[in-house]
Amino acid sequence: MVFADRNTLLTAQQEKAQYDLHQNQLDDQGYRKFLSRLSLPLLTTLTAEQNTGLDFGCGPGPLLAQMLTEAGKQMQVWDPFYAPEPQVLQQKYHFVSCTEAIEHFINPAKEWSLWLNLLLPQGILAVMTKRYTDQSSFNNWHYKNDPTHISFFHQRTFEFLAQRDQLGLEFPADDVVLFKKRNT
Repeated sequence: MVFADRNTLLTAQQEKAQYDLHQNQLDDQGYRKFLSRLSLPLLTTLTAEQNTGLDFGCGPGPLLAQMLTEAGKQMQVWDPFYAPEPQVLQQKYHFVSCTEAIEHFINPAKEWSLWLNLLLPQGILAVMTKRYTDQSSFNNWHYKNDPTHISFFHQRTFEFLAQRDQLGLEFPADDVVLFKKRNT
């Protein structure tokens, strides 16, 4: 795992200003196709009984939550800027999704712990983020140049977390990771 220099972090206002520039509209078919890289393997993995989900870091246009609702799931959304509803973080869910947000976390261990606590037994954590492959490619990687991207993950990072926390692990796409919580 690689972290950005903490001296280069944006203020919350600067960070939100960057997010406000995103053009992620609910009727954008290209954005829907992009999010389907996570939604399709997630829906395939969920059982019929696993109905409740939280889209964590949904942003200003919670299209993933809409797509999963269209697929019959009961969704809640949370985002520190656009949907800061603390009550949704007091519930338990069959699944938690996080698309293109984990790389923005200042302290990803804090959110990781929260996610595990939000999941019911057998719950699924679905994460979408670009992964770096090695140090030499990281140096030339465009993804790290976004000033809001401050935490960068390698496949081995996710493998370590899954082993440490006794989670099932699947990589259905280059930028998608599914973790499955055990019965406890």
